[in-house]
Amino acid sequence: MAQAAPDDGLLRRLSEVLTTPLGSMVHGLSGLLAPVVRHSALVTLAADIGGGRLQGTGDTSFIRGVRGLDLDRLKQEAASFEGVQRAPIVVDGAERETLQVLSRNGVLLVIADPGPLERPDAVLSLWNIISLHVQERADEATPGYLQHARATAGTRIKALTELSDEYAGLLGELSTTLRSDRLGDREAREAAIALANTGFRRLRAATEQVRSLTEEPVTTAFARLKSELLALTQYRDISLQFVAPPDDGRPLPDEVARGVRAIARRVLLDLAEVPGVTRVRVRWDCDGVNLLMYLRDDGPGTRRMGEVLTRAAEHRVQALAGQLTVEATSGWGTALTIVIPLDPPRASAASSALARLRPREIEVADLLVAGYSNRAIAGQLGISENTVKFHVSRILEKLGAGSRAEVISLVLAQQQT
Repeated sequence: MAQAAPDDGLLRRLSEVLTTPLGSMVHGLSGLLAPVVRHSALVTLAADIGGGRLQGTGDTSFIRGVRGLDLDRLKQEAASFEGVQRAPIVVDGAERETLQVLSRNGVLLVIADPGPLERPDAVLSLWNIISLHVQERADEATPGYLQHARATAGTRIKALTELSDEYAGLLGELSTTLRSDRLGDREAREAAIALANTGFRRLRAATEQVRSLTEEPVTTAFARLKSELLALTQYRDISLQFVAPPDDGRPLPDEVARGVRAIARRVLLDLAEVPGVTRVRVRWDCDGVNLLMYLRDDGPGTRRMGEVLTRAAEHRVQALAGQLTVEATSGWGTALTIVIPLDPPRASAASSALARLRPREIEVADLLVAGYSNRAIAGQLGISENTVKFHVSRILEKLGAGSRAEVISLVLAQQQT
C-alpha cells in the first residue's frame, strides 16, 4: 500500500470544513490552523448570506472586545501589507498580539495571541480558499443578503443621525442655559460651554468615522473588481478591457461595492460559457448619486443571450434597489447597464417595532433570519442556549409574533419597505 502523502489529512479536513454551514466555518478554520499557528481566537467580518457580520471562535473576551468598526479600520490599513502581518491591537483597553491575514478578495482574518509561525504562506493559502469559498456561496445564494445589507445600512445611518441630533440638542440646551445671566459662576459657565463644544466635535467625529469605515474609495473598489475578474478568467479564452471610474468619484458603501462585484462575477462566468464571446469591456462611472456599471461583450448578441444575462443579474440589482437594462444586438454583442443608488433606503415607519429591540436582540433576530439554530446563535454570540431562548422569547413578545417564522417574516418585510 502506498504511503499517504503528508498533506492528505489537511486536505481531508479542509474538504470537511468547506461543506459545513457558513456560520460554523470559522470554527473549522481554527482547527485547520491550530497545527500551523497556535492561537486563542479567530475573528473576521464575513460577507455571507446574512449580509456580512462579525464571526469569531475561541476566547470570548477577545471576540466580544473586537468591534466591527475595528475590523473595518484594520482592513483599510491592510493595504499597506501583503498577505500576513503581526501587529498588536487594543481590545477592551488591553493590547493583544495578533496575526492579520488579508485574503485575495479583501477579507481580513485576525488571529489572537499567535504562537511561532514558520509557514505564513500556508496560513494565507488556507484563508484564501476559505474566504473565496464563502464569497462564492454567498454569490450563489439568494441575493436577499444584499437587500438586508442595504436596509441595515439605512437604519444604521438614520440611527446615527438621530443620535447626533438628540445629543446635539441636549448639549445646545446646556450651552444656552449656562450662558444665562441667572448663573453667576462665570468659570462654571465657561467650563460647561467648553465641555458642550467638545461634545459637539466628538459626535461629529463619531458620525464621520462610521461613514468612512463603512465606505470604500471607488477607485479601490474598482481595482479589487479588476483583480477578481482577471483571476476568474486567467484560464479561459476571454480577454477583459477595463475603463476605470474617475479618481474623484464618490466613495461606495461597502454593500454596494461588494454587491456590484458579485454581479460582475456572475455575469462574466455566464459570458465565459458562451461560444463566440472573446472580449468583455467593463466600465464603472459615478454621477455622485449612483454607481454606473457597463458590461459589453463581442458575442452573438441574440435575444436568448440577453435573457440569460438578465437572469444572472436582475435579482441582485433589485436587491440593491438598482436598475438594469440589457440590449442585445445581433452580430454586435450584448450590453448591460446597471445603475445602483449610493444612498441606502431610508428607514420607514414600519421599523418602529424593530426599534424596540435591544442591540443583542437585534443580533439574535438577524441570525434567525439567516437560518441559525439556537445552538448556532449561542456559538456565534458567545452566549448560552438558555440566554438565546430568553432573547428569542423577548423578540417574540416585542414584535407580537407567534413563532420564529413570523419573526423572520416581519424582519424581511421591514427590510423590503
